[in-house]
Amino acid sequence: MDELSPKELRFLRSLKTPAGIQRWLDDIPYHLAGTAWSPRLVMQHETAHCLEGAIFAAAALRAIGYPPLLFDMEAEQDTDHVMAVYQVRGHWGTIAKSNFTGCHGRDPVYRSLRELAMSYFNLYFNHRKERTLRNFSRPVNLTRFDKQHWMTTEKDVWFIAEYLCEIPHTRLLAPGMKRYLSRVNDRLYRAELTGHRRK
Repeated sequence: MDELSPKELRFLRSLKTPAGIQRWLDDIPYHLAGTAWSPRLVMQHETAHCLEGAIFAAAALRAIGYPPLLFDMEAEQDTDHVMAVYQVRGHWGTIAKSNFTGCHGRDPVYRSLRELAMSYFNLYFNHRKERTLRNFSRPVNLTRFDKQHWMTTEKDVWFIAEYLCEIPHTRLLAPGMKRYLSRVNDRLYRAELTGHRRK
């Protein structure tokens, strides 16, 4: 945490709780750019996309006393989703930034990472209305990247995304389940696109 300026650290600690971190992410616009900003740059520009929001949230969790953990979910024919994860009394919650309504954070009520991942399954679909979520990772502690200054660098932190792509993931669906998946209806599709930003 020594890399952060006193002002940055005060700001992160002012968010106080995981819910406070999530509220701040909800209040800033979704970042429509192919960048991978550090938490410092997210604070400077007050915008973030999925990956940037998750990394920012991990830094903020660290500032208020939680480990800085990321959680990756892989999709088929769709984009992956990265979140910060934390535990309260042994139950998992997430903090997330998304361009889709239902892919934001979750309160810490999930007993396992699989249960947590499944809470996203029904709302995770592509523009063909196909349910696409397939795999989830173990939590990754970002302290492993401290020597690369992940919280404060002015350069993109793609090395974090690359690491998430390399680690093993656990399959959500048993063989043969995919053929029974239904497409989402128009009402749910429209609801998920509420506030959706496009270039």
